[in-house]
Amino acid sequence: MFSIKNVKYKGILNISQLLIPAGKITCIIGKSGSGKTTFLRLLNNLISADSGKIYYKGIDINEINPLELRREVVMLSQEPVIFNGTIKDNLNMGLKFSEKNAAGDKKLSEVLDKIQLCKSLDAPAEKLSGGEKQRLALGRVLLLEPEVLLLDEPSSSLDENTEQTVIENVVGYARLNDRTLIMVTHTGKIAKKYGDFIIKIHEGNVKTM
Repeated sequence: MFSIKNVKYKGILNISQLLIPAGKITCIIGKSGSGKTTFLRLLNNLISADSGKIYYKGIDINEINPLELRREVVMLSQEPVIFNGTIKDNLNMGLKFSEKNAAGDKKLSEVLDKIQLCKSLDAPAEKLSGGEKQRLALGRVLLLEPEVLLLDEPSSSLDENTEQTVIENVVGYARLNDRTLIMVTHTGKIAKKYGDFIIKIHEGNVKTM
């Protein structure tokens, strides 16, 4: 899926060689500030490496239209973007930006179940808590059904029980639909339980475990 060779970025990351397989769950661990988010941003070309090459499906990502790449390789950041309007409006916003048809209420409700958000579709999104907004943004990404999901600590604002359920549902979705999930996690416990592959970033160096 991704092949990375001799990539360096601003003294933050130094990756000699790394392969990330398709259709698998890859978890990324490391201390705060180690470059985990930077690594994700490199994968969908939100930032560009100072040197080296990143290949997606065998093609240099710099040769792929950035908009098309980011429709296939969708990233969810730690800080969720919430738009004015209802939960329904927010869930459908990603589809609108991707020029896809809006989802019906049944499908939207199924997504709410996956992300453990027990709210009405007509509820105002701005009144949600931090953890609820994080889950809402995750639901918006899942509706896009991308080839690759890049998730930056998708459960950092959740309590332990909710975190467990949400991660299980997201991992289950990826496995069932043969999607590639690359997820930064703040706990090694989650990485060991769900990751087919684990990448550790330490002092800019990246290695598989």
